[in-house]
Amino acid sequence: MSKYRQNKINQSVVEAMAIAIRTVKDPRVRNGIVTINAADVTADLKFAKIFFGCIGCDPAEVSKGLKSATGYLRGALAKELNLRITPELTFIHDTSAEQGAHISTLLKNLDISKEDADDENDHA
Repeated sequence: MSKYRQNKINQSVVEAMAIAIRTVKDPRVRNGIVTINAADVTADLKFAKIFFGCIGCDPAEVSKGLKSATGYLRGALAKELNLRITPELTFIHDTSAEQGAHISTLLKNLDISKEDADDENDHA
């Protein structure tokens, strides 16, 4: 499969899952804000890793809720996408936003004065 088609399918899966996840009635998923950050569908379309983030909820509980709703979400995905094969879904908690916030906090807490920065530039 061409890289362009695979990227297009990945994006379509993200969009379809973002819509479908709002209709899940499991309280473990509905308690907080759950976002779909990315999808990685294999070239043969048999498997898909869905990367999710959550705000105001426990990622482990959300993961359990999504795992229990996998059949429903896979059916919703099949209705939305016109693919010969509907991939099996695996949900993975995406921590990149949390890591980015942590790095941002660390950078803000660095105590570098303007004179120190000018000295660094002079030595380079």
